[in-house]
Amino acid sequence: MTWLITGGAGYIGAHVVRAMTAAGEQAVVYDDLSTGLADRLPAEVPLVEGSVLDHDLLERTLARHRITGVVHLAASKQVGESVKLPLHYYRTNVEGLRTVLQAVTAAGVPSFVFSSSAAVYGMPDTGASGLVTEDTPCLPMSPYGETKLAGEWLVRATGRAHGLATANLRYFNVAGAAAPELADTGVFNLIPMVFEKLTEGTAPRIFGDDYATPDGTCVRDYIHVSDLAEAHVAAARRLTASAPGSDLTLNIGRGEGVSVRAMTELIGEVTGHRLAPEVAPRRPGDPASVVAAADRVHAELGWKARHDVRDMVTSAWAGWLHRHP
Repeated sequence: MTWLITGGAGYIGAHVVRAMTAAGEQAVVYDDLSTGLADRLPAEVPLVEGSVLDHDLLERTLARHRITGVVHLAASKQVGESVKLPLHYYRTNVEGLRTVLQAVTAAGVPSFVFSSSAAVYGMPDTGASGLVTEDTPCLPMSPYGETKLAGEWLVRATGRAHGLATANLRYFNVAGAAAPELADTGVFNLIPMVFEKLTEGTAPRIFGDDYATPDGTCVRDYIHVSDLAEAHVAAARRLTASAPGSDLTLNIGRGEGVSVRAMTELIGEVTGHRLAPEVAPRRPGDPASVVAAADRVHAELGWKARHDVRDMVTSAWAGWLHRHP
């Protein structure tokens, strides 16, 4: 199999590329390098620089490299930014996806893995279990989450209409790095945001400490990016053995919640920068707890996360020091 990985020079994408090649699969990266970094990629992996809105280039790339499967990660992905720039998010994430799918179906590519998000759930009602299952109603609270849910609909409908085997992978909170040079360079998620504050010598902020959780702060499910990459390999291989038009929708998480306060304390312990956090008002739309039910992905793919939260923080810190010596 030869897999086209859109957004493959990004933080998550580069890990997927390495996991694919380590598993013996051929990979080709398609990325506009707006946020991706070419130096994250192995030298032997071809890089095509281009936009997911460029149908002609996509068609040529699929034909030239004889692509037999696509992992579509290329997207804009900041929740707050999506509220300010909804037209940009819908154009990139939905029209970009439509353009990719049009090229894929025209080329007769049989397998398609879509990068979705737990943002599709919004503020989920988890009931007594406290876990978000794949059957939990999807009520996204941001344009970003809306585009991911619309993307799932589009992927599923296209698969059924054109005999494309598809998988929608709903990521929870991704962290860590397989190697320092692959670390996340953005400062948009909790761990790098705390790193930035601590290295500046300023207190990290916790948004709200009066939630209905054990310590009053939000609880989230964190997944190591290396485990996430392995889930893509498992999903890709499952699709190659699946019937045309089959589809999967799976949570990719650990099934364990960690509070913002506990994560902040662990970061202080790992980095040696211990500063008491400041409590700020709640951010609008932050759910109290979002933790994945991870049993379905294990049953379907035989996949289970191997790394714990300390692994995530330790590897992310090594990456932070690599980029901020």
